[in-house]
Amino acid sequence: MAVAKTLEIISSSSESIEAAVRDGIAKAAQTVQGIEEAWVKGTKAIVRDNKVVEWRVTLKITFIVS
Repeated sequence: MAVAKTLEIISSSSESIEAAVRDGIAKAAQTVQGIEEAWVKGTKAIVRDNKVVEWRVTLKITFIVS
């Protein structure tokens, strides 16, 4: 029987939403083993001078507990 746990993080990127997701998962993988999936719970655009300067995503990352 496997046991899974979730971790909620916020990640950001000035490039794109996809980059924010990719970077967030990569950072979490530095300390968490067995990541199975990530759910994008929320997305936010940071705007300055009427331009999007940063994307932020809230991720729920699911991993298997060993």
